[in-house]
Amino acid sequence: MVKRVSGWLLTLVLVPCAASAENGHAAWLRYAPLPPAAAARGGAEVPRAIYRLGAEVPLARAEDELRKGVEGMLGRPLESVNALPATGAIVIGTLAAIRTGAPALAPQGDLPADAFWLRTVHRGGQSFTVIAGGDPRGALYGAFAWLRRLSAGEQLSTLDAREVPYAPIRWVNHWDNLDGSIERGYGGRSIFWANGKVRDDLTRAGEYARLLASLGINAAAVSSVNANPLVITQDFVPQVARIADVMRPWGVRVAIAIDFGSPEKVGGLKTYDPLDPDVVAWWKTRTDALYAAIPDFAGFVLKADSEGRVGPSTYGRTHADAANVVARALKPHGGILFYRGFVYDHHMDWRNLKNDRARAAYDNFKPLDGQFDDNVVVQIKHGPIDFQVREPASPLFAALEKTNQAIELQITQEYFGQARHHVFLAPMWEDALDFDMRVNGASTPVKALAAGRTYKRPLGGFVGVSNVGESDNWLGNHLSQANLYAFGRLAWNADLSSADIAGEWTRQTFGVDPEVTRTVNDLLLTSWRTYENYTGPLGLQTLTDIVGNHYGVAVEASEENGWGQWHRADKLGVGMDRSAATGTGFVGQYPAAVAQIYETVESTPDDLLVFLHHVPYTQPLKSGKTVIQYIYDSHYDGADAVAKYVEQWRGLRGLIDDERYQAVLKQLEYQSGQAIVWRDAVTRWFHRASGISDDRNRVSVYPGRIEAEAARLQGYRVVTVTPWETASGSGAVECASPPCTATFKYTGEAGTRDIVVQYFDVNTGAARYRAQVGGKVVGEWTANDRIPTRKLDGSSSSRFVIKGIELKPGDEIQIEGTPDAQEAAGLDYIEIRSPR
Repeated sequence: MVKRVSGWLLTLVLVPCAASAENGHAAWLRYAPLPPAAAARGGAEVPRAIYRLGAEVPLARAEDELRKGVEGMLGRPLESVNALPATGAIVIGTLAAIRTGAPALAPQGDLPADAFWLRTVHRGGQSFTVIAGGDPRGALYGAFAWLRRLSAGEQLSTLDAREVPYAPIRWVNHWDNLDGSIERGYGGRSIFWANGKVRDDLTRAGEYARLLASLGINAAAVSSVNANPLVITQDFVPQVARIADVMRPWGVRVAIAIDFGSPEKVGGLKTYDPLDPDVVAWWKTRTDALYAAIPDFAGFVLKADSEGRVGPSTYGRTHADAANVVARALKPHGGILFYRGFVYDHHMDWRNLKNDRARAAYDNFKPLDGQFDDNVVVQIKHGPIDFQVREPASPLFAALEKTNQAIELQITQEYFGQARHHVFLAPMWEDALDFDMRVNGASTPVKALAAGRTYKRPLGGFVGVSNVGESDNWLGNHLSQANLYAFGRLAWNADLSSADIAGEWTRQTFGVDPEVTRTVNDLLLTSWRTYENYTGPLGLQTLTDIVGNHYGVAVEASEENGWGQWHRADKLGVGMDRSAATGTGFVGQYPAAVAQIYETVESTPDDLLVFLHHVPYTQPLKSGKTVIQYIYDSHYDGADAVAKYVEQWRGLRGLIDDERYQAVLKQLEYQSGQAIVWRDAVTRWFHRASGISDDRNRVSVYPGRIEAEAARLQGYRVVTVTPWETASGSGAVECASPPCTATFKYTGEAGTRDIVVQYFDVNTGAARYRAQVGGKVVGEWTANDRIPTRKLDGSSSSRFVIKGIELKPGDEIQIEGTPDAQEAAGLDYIEIRSPR
């Protein structure tokens, strides 16, 4: 692990928070002024001139970045010089160029492509900063790395650091559609496509490429894996070339996702059989045309025979046949084919207890090991299901000894609250990357297998699903930027710890105030466990609406269907038996040392217990708790933790610019309400399923809560909510005949109280609400949030908090709802609580 302590943090002189607002667009490249002590030292250590050796565009971008960074952090410009000055300079170029133009400053040793060397050389009482790259792109990466060190207040006077990327492949995949929509994109519309073609203005794409370059990302696939075949047609080649043109200066190559049926769908052929000579020729012709327009085109991403996508099975061919026909068209140009290992039968018979989606990747690809061409990379999701909150590492990483592979990590938060919930994913990724597969009894962490290090394969690395969009902060949530940052840093250096990465991102994004760094780092590093606690602990998976929006709670949504994300909960117990002895055999796909751990209930880690075994609700965990009590406790712990996040963030008022402070506060307050929805729904469901009470008598016991269906209703009607567990009490109310009011009587003691109104915000209108106490209006709001549902359920369940209201026994609290379009101003309950 890399552990660094910034020296100037120990003697930090606080800087007043900048008064100007920020919208998050600068992300971690803000280059905010350093504290006075650090700026003074930086001023002494950092030369005042810059000498660039080489005219390549990435080197020019590197010089621009160094100018911007030094001026922003130190408050002074860098002077460009055309010859090496005796008074010191920042010297940047390729290692070869520096050895020619400034040999006395050049480090000894070699540098491969993309690598860089940072060093400080003292000559004649002057200081020279050397940024040498193995190639121009490496020098660009080095410039960003040096600025990162400057922002962290590191001691630069003795700097001598050589960095080589952990893996050759560091890609991001985008699921952008040609109409401008984004699958699983929560940050707005596409920055690449609009109205069936490339965007006229690609400014944002170029700015995004700069962010990627700062992390060492070297390629981006800019179209969805559920591919539109038009993207490879002749008319689209110039459009893809335009995207490549704006990303190339930052060293980011462009790739596209392709439809395997393209030869038939847009090529005019009667087949897409990968062994048909006409199909072989068609792929070569189209690929040659792409490279004629984009000589540095990176390659293709292919999803085939998966979730309704056509593939080689139509003709009785293998995945290797499918991959190789495309890879051979790419080979003369140096291109790569990423073939997704996300292949499974989504029509499985759920009644058959031997069926198991987790087995699918191994079952499909292990028999083909060694049959893929050497420019094919099998892209493997980090877990065997689909980005669930907790999964074991995929056994396929250990199984492919003769095939290039890469690990796929999902940056966009599909099953993690869709950027409405704060979840820092680096700890989960670190857990998967560091997992030891013990191949042949030797230490073989997943990261080494994915990077091609273990079996000495020519290609390997990291792929992140990064669906940025037009929103000011790129991802729809300021804190979600940390996931994009973390992916890039781990792809570059897989030995970094989550704590290292969180510290880097926080300092660059929100500043160096100790209270800010402590608070934000705590929010980041605890958030995965917190989210797991209030969604699906013990390997239950996320318990979300699997067959719908993948967002709100729906405990039974994964059951009794062919999608295979089952948890098998019934009245006796919960979990999938995946053992080799009595279950699906999934555990037997692992190397023997790992299989031995996962095979029995006694040796399986608690966090994965019900992913790997079906156990009684009374099964004791290693902590001593029973499974059912842990389910109850974890959900209450998770909801309490998010409520604490809100209070922690409130403590940063005045230390962070107000625009971002308010945006994150609003997001955390929303998440706190949603965590309670999840808590109540999951605990009520398992209480009913198991028939076992919570030791602390919390489930379905909500002091201060008054159900809407128990209120005095005018114009409102009682309705059923599906699934049942996502509404408090017996259901909810919606406005059927306006005007609509629900009147609640307060029966508690006199005093100052907060009033929580739990209502439903669907995406079919913008209903309005008004709250009155004793005839006086105390709150008004509109239900117009970004919610992915059209019905009353856990996804649409929202809350509005009215603070500091004086109440006495007998007071009437009236909620008036005004429908809009198809939104019927639904209400679930109100809750009277002490002020927070």
